[in-house]
Amino acid sequence: MNRLIRRNLTINVFGMKTRWKNFCSDSAAKVSGSNGNHSYVQGEKPGSVDNFPQHDIAIVGGGMVGMALACSLASMPLTKQLTIAIIDSNPALKGGASIKKGSPPDPRVSTVTPATISFFRDIDAWKYVEEQRHAYFDKMQVWDYTGLGYTKYHARDVNKEFLGCVVENKVLQSSLLSRVQCTDAQTTIYSSRLTSMDLHPSGSPTVAANISSKTTLNDPGHLAKLDLSDGSSLYAKLVVGADGSKSRVRELAGFKTTGWNYSQNAVICTVEHTQENRCAWQRFLPSGPIALLPIGDNYSNIVWTMNPQEATDRKSMDQDDFVKDVNSALDSSYGPPPNSSIFGSQNFFSWLKPDVTLSVDEGFEVPPKVVKLASERMVFPLSLNHAKNYASKRVVLIGDAAHTVHPLAGQGVNLGFGDAHSLSKVIAEGVALGSDIGEVTLMKKYEAERKPANIAMMAILDGFQKAYSVDFGPLNILRAAAFHGANYISPLKKSIISYASGDQRLPLFT
Repeated sequence: MNRLIRRNLTINVFGMKTRWKNFCSDSAAKVSGSNGNHSYVQGEKPGSVDNFPQHDIAIVGGGMVGMALACSLASMPLTKQLTIAIIDSNPALKGGASIKKGSPPDPRVSTVTPATISFFRDIDAWKYVEEQRHAYFDKMQVWDYTGLGYTKYHARDVNKEFLGCVVENKVLQSSLLSRVQCTDAQTTIYSSRLTSMDLHPSGSPTVAANISSKTTLNDPGHLAKLDLSDGSSLYAKLVVGADGSKSRVRELAGFKTTGWNYSQNAVICTVEHTQENRCAWQRFLPSGPIALLPIGDNYSNIVWTMNPQEATDRKSMDQDDFVKDVNSALDSSYGPPPNSSIFGSQNFFSWLKPDVTLSVDEGFEVPPKVVKLASERMVFPLSLNHAKNYASKRVVLIGDAAHTVHPLAGQGVNLGFGDAHSLSKVIAEGVALGSDIGEVTLMKKYEAERKPANIAMMAILDGFQKAYSVDFGPLNILRAAAFHGANYISPLKKSIISYASGDQRLPLFT
C-alpha cells in the first residue's frame, strides 16, 4: 500500500504538467481587477478572516526568484489551486515591465544555466523569454592575467547545444509575470512592503489542511499574520522570504547568518561591438575577474570586479577612457596572452590520449574589441552571506534571502531558481499528503535538499576568489597548472561543465 501511495504521489507531482498550445491573448495577460493596492491575477479573490485576507502562501519579494516560485506553483496540478500573495512595492508587478524593442540592453543581466532553462520550460515560461532579447552561447574562454594558462569550454565537450544564456533581469521578470497571468492561479499582488510579522498570533483562525475545504477552524497560531506598510494586514499558512540579501522576513523571523564582505565592488554596464559576440569571456586580473558576456545583437555585458576606489574612479571616468580600460583589461594589460606557456603543448597531457577534448585545438582567442559604452555604469558591493537555517515553522527562505555569492561565475540567481524549483516540489508533496504546508518538518525537507548544494557552490566560488586575490610566483604556477588540467583532462573538463550547467553532483573523473 505504501509503495502504491508513493508511486501515485510521484506521478502526481512529476508526471502531470499543464500544456498550453498557444500563448495567452493580450487581454488575458492583463491584471484582472484591483482593489486599492491589491491586484488579483486571474482566479478568485482570497477568503478573509476578521476583514483580513487569508492566503495559503505569502511570497515576500516579487523579484525573479519569488516570481519563479509563484509561477511554478501555478503550473503544477497539485498546487495551482493554492491562494498566493506576492508582496512587493515594485510598480512593474502591477503595470508590467517596460521593455522597449531596439533600445540598448539593461546592464542588469543574468547568465542562466541549462538547468534553469529546463526549469523555465517545465513551467512554460521560457517561451516568453525567447520572444524578447536573449543570447545563447556555446563557448567560454577563461584565462589568467599572468599569461601562463587558459582554458576553453565548448558545449560539444558534453554533447550540449549551449553552455548558457544571458538574459536581462527585466526580461526574466516580465516573462515569469506573463506566465503567472496566463494561468488560472489565485494570485494577489500587494503593492506594499512588509513591516512586521507575527508567526503565532493569538487566537488566529485557520483552514483545514485540504486546500479545497472552505471550513475555518479556531486553532490559535495556525497562520502567520503579516502587517504591510500601507496599513493593511493578511494571514498565510506559509511565508516565503524571497526579498533579497537584506531580507526583512529573515530579520523578523530571527534567522542568523554568517558571511563577510569581499572589499570588492562590481562595475556592470552594457557595451557595443562592431559585430555580434557569441562567446562568454572571463579573465582573472589581480584586483578581480572581468567578464564579457554576449547579450544579443552587437551588445555585450561587462561585469568587472575591482577594489572600491577603482570602482568609483571607473564609474565617473570619461566614457572613451573607460572603453580603453576595458579593452586593455581583456587583452594586453598585466601580461602577455597565453600561448604554449611553461607547460609546453598538450603533449604534457599525452598520457590521457585518446580522450582529449576537441575545444583545446581551437587555441587562445582575443575577445572582440569594445567600441562604445551603451549604458550607464552601475556599482555594487560584493559579499558572501549564508543563513544558518532556511526554514522554521511558517517561514522559509529562498534566493538571496538565504545566500549571496560572488558573481565571478554568474551562479547566484541560478541557485535561487534551484531553491524555487525545490520548494515548489516540496509544497506539492505536502498538498498531496494532506499536510500543513507551513509545518517545519515539511520545510526542512526543502532545506535538506538545497543547503548542501548551495554551500558547495559558495565554497567553490569563494575559493576561486581567494586563489586569485594573491599575486605570488609559485601560486601563479599552480593556478596555471589548474587551467591546463581543466583544458586538457577531458573527464575533469566534462565534470566542470556539467556542474556549472546546473548538475548539483560533482562527478569528477566519471
